[in-house]
Amino acid sequence: MTRQRSHSYRQPGVVLTDHHFTVPLDHARPGGEHIELYAREVVATGKDPERLPWLLYLEGGPGFGARRFTGRQAWLERALADYRVLLLDQRGTGRSTPANRQTLPLRGTPEQQADYLAHFRADSIVRDAEHLRRTLTGGAPWTVLGQSFGGFCATHYLSTAPEGLTAALITGGLPSLDATATQVYEAAFPRIERKNLAHYARYPMDVERARRIAAHLADRPAELPGGYRLTAEAFQSLGLLLGGGDGSHQLHYLLEDAFVTTASGPALSDAFLEAALSHLSFAGHPLYALLHESIYAQDPATPTGWAAERVRAAHPRFDAAKTLGGTDPLLFTGETIHPWHFTADPALAPLRETAGLLAARTGWQPLYDPERLAVNEVPVAAAVYHDDMYVDTDHSLRTARTIRGLRTWVTDEYEHDGVRAGGPRVLDRLLTLLEE
Repeated sequence: MTRQRSHSYRQPGVVLTDHHFTVPLDHARPGGEHIELYAREVVATGKDPERLPWLLYLEGGPGFGARRFTGRQAWLERALADYRVLLLDQRGTGRSTPANRQTLPLRGTPEQQADYLAHFRADSIVRDAEHLRRTLTGGAPWTVLGQSFGGFCATHYLSTAPEGLTAALITGGLPSLDATATQVYEAAFPRIERKNLAHYARYPMDVERARRIAAHLADRPAELPGGYRLTAEAFQSLGLLLGGGDGSHQLHYLLEDAFVTTASGPALSDAFLEAALSHLSFAGHPLYALLHESIYAQDPATPTGWAAERVRAAHPRFDAAKTLGGTDPLLFTGETIHPWHFTADPALAPLRETAGLLAARTGWQPLYDPERLAVNEVPVAAAVYHDDMYVDTDHSLRTARTIRGLRTWVTDEYEHDGVRAGGPRVLDRLLTLLEE
């Protein structure tokens, strides 16, 4: 691995340093193609970084670069009291060799693109982290903080390279060690329905509003700015908001301003369409759509096969057409990716064939080692959110019982984004668990 010259600069209360590295695309072939990684170091102003232990932050996703903080926002405030923090853009995200509709054609055919993207799962991300650790710390272990998918990566870290860790902190990201993608979604749809019913109990006026919008789109799909095709199905996917701390409120405010009166009659407002696009477009995180089901793939013989689409078909209450033909509330979907995403979204449309090949792909390798986790010696603390819409609570607690020495904080005070909403308090609670 090579490391390029770093640059330092300041924001209120912090000193930031940009780091650039090159690592193998395929860690099993270190002499082959290399890609560039980017990570941002954050140290509190006035602290000597050489006297601080490192904390590596792994963002949720997949497909999101590390959050761009300003100063000491959110959990970073608490972390900087004790750590020198490294915010890693996981491969393919942010400034780490981004993979999207503009760059992936450089790889060649859809088959070649799919082969390339097969190297962007948690196993490769952890190998990247180990390369960075040996370069930055001189070989000393560090603490990892994994949010959501970052917690999946941290669990893989514990399975394959625990010698690199002083401790692991996981927020809303303890994965099932053995559930297939199909089983993940079979557990997810009942949770998503509960979140819908809770939303409508809070905002009963939204029942009619959602049905009216869906009926309008069923007759006249709308084109959003940039060309996104908003259908009734696409509208339902706004339910992704329901997994966040204030997501139900955001969805309510979005729905209440949907229509305006025009010379031709009621129409969806420009303001609604613009706001919907900000939640629906994958332009900023296409790997979320391309790789989402592959994060659950561990059986070499079994493809994911558009698992969410197949499971949804077994839950007719989520069928917009059937709902509009009756009187039931329209149910929004959640963290599910469907084939239609790759026709509706211009950021994904050029990658439709690549997505199909990934869905049909076999040869995925197991990501977790239950036997190694059962004898784990790394201190681990995990926040598990009660009835988390994104990560099944029962799956998480079964995994927590498997990992030796893991301490859990199970709470209904926060939703899946608790480490962002709760900030310093959530991180402080986990650090306290490590000491108990």
